[in-house]
Amino acid sequence: MEEEIKHMVTEMAVNLPALPIVILTAAIDSINPCAIGVLVLLISTLLALSKNKAKMVKVGLIYISAVFLTYLIAGFGLLVFIQKFNISEPLSWVVGVLVIILGIIEAKDFFWYGKGITLAIPARRAEQIKKMVRKVSVPGAILLGIFVAAVELPCTGGPYLAITTLLTKVGFSMEVFGLLVLYNFIFVLPLIIILCIVAFGVSAESVKAWKDKQKKWMRLFIGLIMIALGIALILWANGTITFGISSANYGLTWSLL
Repeated sequence: MEEEIKHMVTEMAVNLPALPIVILTAAIDSINPCAIGVLVLLISTLLALSKNKAKMVKVGLIYISAVFLTYLIAGFGLLVFIQKFNISEPLSWVVGVLVIILGIIEAKDFFWYGKGITLAIPARRAEQIKKMVRKVSVPGAILLGIFVAAVELPCTGGPYLAITTLLTKVGFSMEVFGLLVLYNFIFVLPLIIILCIVAFGVSAESVKAWKDKQKKWMRLFIGLIMIALGIALILWANGTITFGISSANYGLTWSLL
């Protein structure tokens, strides 16, 4: 009888593709005003010190690469840690609730920006970033990228934490690592685009003005995706959904159990 029920559940399961979920989450996370703001500050400072756009592009690309690699290594390390200690299921409850709370805080800023608790780079660290940017060099761009990736985690880490926690249930494979690489490439893609458009003549001030105008919408979209991911983690933790990946299919399976 139990086997029949399991068979019925399998037959009634609906596969939701996980690859679009990863892409959508990364795309929303990539428009985070914290990450964009630091790059605009870096570009503005470099152009103020020198009109050499070739150097600006070089330093900018090194900085972006450092951010990319730092996030990728952090995600890989978290994946290995969670799997080694086999804590993915209990952790998903904690992360799910945490991500929902963080999502509500993000969405709150659409209506009351800067009021109460806000997910942002701590003021002390922001001052450190400004000092580092003023003295940045080609090697310094690497350290800046690593430092910024670390201190902006309160601002950008929620969606990535949720996706990584979901992926831990699958086990480590080249497909999972590929998803981490894809996520982080999409995360830094807007930074690459901004660097390119400034190199081709758009002023950094214009980019900053656009970012400031749209940042409440950025916060709203990030908040909503975080709430959705938090709910997905909780549903996965109680067995309502499963997260599965194979070379032929990337999918979330909705279960009636």
